[in-house]
Amino acid sequence: MKRHVALTGFMASGKSTIGRKLARKLACSFFDTDALVVRAHGSIPAIFEGDGEGERTFREYERSAIATALESLETSVIALGGGALTLPENRRIVSARAHCIFIKVAPEQILARVRRSREIRPLLGSTPTLERIKELYATRMPEYESVDYVVDAARRSDTQVIAEILEWLRRQKFALPALAS
Repeated sequence: MKRHVALTGFMASGKSTIGRKLARKLACSFFDTDALVVRAHGSIPAIFEGDGEGERTFREYERSAIATALESLETSVIALGGGALTLPENRRIVSARAHCIFIKVAPEQILARVRRSREIRPLLGSTPTLERIKELYATRMPEYESVDYVVDAARRSDTQVIAEILEWLRRQKFALPALAS
């Protein structure tokens, strides 16, 4: 039975912000897999700079964080890292245990958000470009679009995105008391 909601999407697409708000609406726990990795292993840039196998090491830590979040017997909302679904084992476990929703945002909007952020995104480099974002986004798009539901979040408020997700979950008969009303 799928008792969790997993949010996927490119970095800076709003997964964590929307996830926290959605979890409050559903009166359930929220997990951010990037935050779980950071808490257990240190900053993401430091992991990437680590042993020369930075991305591989990060993906292993991320896989473990996803498995831990999905083991919960209580319903939760989980914000996945932007590249989490690039690993087949992550796709399998997420598909088996969660309703997976892709938060779709245009690359141009991603670039604007990344440039405003103080967070360093190792896969985009020190000076993110639209070309690099489009290139990475395109490689991930098959995994993003293979999820249970796609919500176009471009130029929409968090409230609008959450309302659409809640309506879709209702149609899926997602069993939560908060959705019964």
